[in-house]
Amino acid sequence: MTPNLFGTDGIRGLVNVDILSEEKAIENLHHKREVSPSLMRLIGEVLGRIHDTLPGNSSSVVIGWDQRPDNQLLAEYLTLGLQISGCKVIHIGVCATPTLHYATLQQAARIGCMITASHNPVSDSGLKVFDAHGFKTTPELEEQISQIAEQLSQEEREIDIVEHKRLAKPSIDHSHTKWAQNLHVNWLTERLESFTNLFGKLNQSENFSIAQPLLIDSSKGSAANWFSEWLDTNLGISSIEVSQKAQFMNHNCGAGDMSPTQTWTFEQAKQDSHLLLTQLEPAKAGTIVAAALDGDGDRCLIIQATEEGFKVIDGDAIADTVVNAGTNNGGNWTLAASIESDLSLLSGLGRFPQTVSSIETAVGDRWLSFSLSSTDGKQGLISSTNSPKILGVEDSGHLVMPSLHPLINSKWSLVGDGTATLTSFLLALSNHNPGNLMERGWKKRKSATEVNRELWDGVNPLSDNIEQMARRGLESLGEVENWKRSRLKGEQNLMLIHAKFNDNDLSLGIRNSGTQAKISVSLRLSSSDKTVGLDELVDSLVHHLNSNMS
Repeated sequence: MTPNLFGTDGIRGLVNVDILSEEKAIENLHHKREVSPSLMRLIGEVLGRIHDTLPGNSSSVVIGWDQRPDNQLLAEYLTLGLQISGCKVIHIGVCATPTLHYATLQQAARIGCMITASHNPVSDSGLKVFDAHGFKTTPELEEQISQIAEQLSQEEREIDIVEHKRLAKPSIDHSHTKWAQNLHVNWLTERLESFTNLFGKLNQSENFSIAQPLLIDSSKGSAANWFSEWLDTNLGISSIEVSQKAQFMNHNCGAGDMSPTQTWTFEQAKQDSHLLLTQLEPAKAGTIVAAALDGDGDRCLIIQATEEGFKVIDGDAIADTVVNAGTNNGGNWTLAASIESDLSLLSGLGRFPQTVSSIETAVGDRWLSFSLSSTDGKQGLISSTNSPKILGVEDSGHLVMPSLHPLINSKWSLVGDGTATLTSFLLALSNHNPGNLMERGWKKRKSATEVNRELWDGVNPLSDNIEQMARRGLESLGEVENWKRSRLKGEQNLMLIHAKFNDNDLSLGIRNSGTQAKISVSLRLSSSDKTVGLDELVDSLVHHLNSNMS
């Protein structure tokens, strides 16, 4: 079986700018976690060869990239590969991942390619691929791409320098145009109408407390150039972008350095190396003081003041606020949440559980989109006169929300956008403040690191052994009922267990990392009561995996 080039969310790795043989480029991705120009050319040729098998009827491919130093070189070689195989390539230059999604739809392209490694260090880069409807690659398509890439890498397909220079230039270059630079700004302004229809206009009352100025940390990504001004112009919120002071993208800034359940005392925040935390000022408990996006702008975490310091409002709490504000205005909602989201979100969301149906998905925002848009097992645009009342969430701050198609009336795509997440949350919270954000359940996530992932597949004897250990451990701590072991589409090596533990919903998920040599153990409980011994149980499972997967 050909090893898959893709991880949980696209391809990522440390950039090696050397021009390697394609066989070596594939080998380095698998064994050294390296991304190279040669790999990008190869993937471009593969995408061109399968172009006609994808949705849509255009020959165009849109390419965008974030501010990583070697991304323009990678874009050149990706363009080369695509145009060798007959595609028309459009560059939109530096942008956020959601901007690339939108541009793909706006240009009626068949494929969109975003060169980024999200919140990874600036030394990394990679590739996210979108289809004509704005959906990311499926595992089946990734396997096809990987197989064809392996075959192509063994063929002689050299071109001369003249042809290289000609084909490495895009057919259309919008990189430095005002149209491309204002694309995200104008799109968010258009979406504001649907957000205000759902949640109301910003309502600055005594029940809603927001710091003035609000601190914004865009990881020194593209939103750092415009989002703060947009908040002032469109919502009347004075804000300051802090990541401009970072040495480079994702360095001591952004959501990538924060965990969903993190808290800080006032003193800890001031002493932290994170640029945003060091600039936080004490505020009345409950005040929204800051927000942090990740490097490619598709997720957002929010910071709230507490009596002792500050805490993260994660994706789960954001989703709870947004959906409850929406249901308060009438209508039924559908929520999709990954296996790492709070179980309390899935087992009885919010104050209007009778109007919210929920779906549990694999890890990765693409699975949120797939589950919310699937009809008869196929993904497509959603038909609706008004904004569909659907939402996808991961606790990391990914919220997948509907966006009206720029070219087709009453058709909606699904996209994760950190700027839209913050905007929706502020509107929802200002009009429907529940006091304490989300009655949280309990969860612990820990990884066994530096392991051989091939020794775990979710169904082998080691998996059975871990299941038995987990059940015995839980039975020693309380009453266990309705034990069920299952799988989920999109997580080939996942072992997922649901049960009742002391009358509360419990979930245990164990899965290999998509990009690193580690395996994750995630234990969740719908209540924060009666959790004595659960931390130690997770630790024991991780220790056993470390001992048996080295």
